[in-house]
Amino acid sequence: MSGGPPKDGIPAIMAPEFIPVTDEKRLGAREPVLSFAGPSGAARAYPIRYLMWHEIVNDVVDAIPVAVTFCPLCNTAMVFDARVDGRALTFGVSGMLRFSDMIMYDHQSESWWQQATGEAIVGNAIGAKLTQRPSRLVSWAEFAAEHPQGLVMDEPTMRRAYGANPYQSYDSSRPFLYTGENPPHGINPVERVVRVGDRAWPLTRLSVEKHISEAGLTQTWNEGQASALDSAEIAKGREVGTVRVVDARGKDVVHDMPLAFAFHAFHPDGTWLIGASRTAP
Repeated sequence: MSGGPPKDGIPAIMAPEFIPVTDEKRLGAREPVLSFAGPSGAARAYPIRYLMWHEIVNDVVDAIPVAVTFCPLCNTAMVFDARVDGRALTFGVSGMLRFSDMIMYDHQSESWWQQATGEAIVGNAIGAKLTQRPSRLVSWAEFAAEHPQGLVMDEPTMRRAYGANPYQSYDSSRPFLYTGENPPHGINPVERVVRVGDRAWPLTRLSVEKHISEAGLTQTWNEGQASALDSAEIAKGREVGTVRVVDARGKDVVHDMPLAFAFHAFHPDGTWLIGASRTAP
């Protein structure tokens, strides 16, 4: 269904500009940024204050084309390798939603892609799937401390209310244009979950236990990051904390932090790990 704005009414960024971490003066310490590093290890931060208004940033990192994406309606912040069968794609915002999640389109074939899964769902590319790359939602302060030589996306030149949240109180109310069933186990539809594949850990559990080691993964939670979907000003959002997910080798694991309703919609047979009495649906 239509999300309101027409095709490209939410304009994707095609040529992002970056500045050194030490030159950034706009971001609040607790503001969320999407942290991503290419094969060389050089880290880039994509502030949610910009992704909130553009939803897609088409970038090239270490000669690899990537699509940096954020759907505020599902809180799905994901970085994809933008190559399919050796062909580099660029993406725009179609203006359509499915299960309240952004549908992207590629400029090369006009196929539609589901942002929450990276799958092509309409058009010549149907059946193809983008490869998700490891990335993390972290606070600006944490990124700057960990990557003092890193780069941060500079403010776009378009006229937008950067730093403002147009979805005030969204993650404490109800999903927008979503008519599917609620998650099982009485989980709040707008609660954040840590998604790894088709498994989900409620953030309420992780934020209490602080450290979870199970299913071959280790997850940690630390305070210091604001919700981008709470207050009118992103930097003043309530505490949601920062999550890290690593495997047995200590390597960062591909994951994201969707709202619970979105995980259930796109992974209806997924497993919910809710604690000592965790239950598969």
